[in-house]
Amino acid sequence: MSYGDPNNPYGAPQGQPQQPGYGYPAAPPVQQPYGAAAPMTTMPGKVNAARVMLWVIVALQVIGVALFAFSAVAINKAKSDNSLPGLSDYPVGVMWAFVVLALAWLVWAAVLAVKFSTGGNGLRVTTLVFGIVTAVLGIYPFVVIVGIFHIVLGILIACFVGGADGKAWFNRARY
Repeated sequence: MSYGDPNNPYGAPQGQPQQPGYGYPAAPPVQQPYGAAAPMTTMPGKVNAARVMLWVIVALQVIGVALFAFSAVAINKAKSDNSLPGLSDYPVGVMWAFVVLALAWLVWAAVLAVKFSTGGNGLRVTTLVFGIVTAVLGIYPFVVIVGIFHIVLGILIACFVGGADGKAWFNRARY
């Protein structure tokens, strides 16, 4: 069976084929011109920079933990020594609390930095919160240069992860 009238002197109709009449099979579906977007294979530069900044915060926290621990030990020894009466007034327990807080902040930054290549949108939100809280907490010791570093790094981490590149990276397909 052929399509159309075999006695048509002008041949088959030209142009877009129309829907066939009753009893004829339907035309196959038209293929889409493009498939799905290709999955991202490499981390965008801004997201990678945010991960590097997290590692910088980890290094700063290692220095901070060492300084706080050294200060706590020095204050504890100064309590038994009468030559430094002003130093013995500082509470040792508060210094050890600072050691624990700095160590917790170090671990949090390291876990976030390690999970960047496999994490999803939850990691993105957690990193945003980490960057914002780091920037806010860096305001208090602003006179110290470390506070300025934490403010700048926290703001940059939040901006880089919260941007379009960060959203695309953390919401990418993982198959």
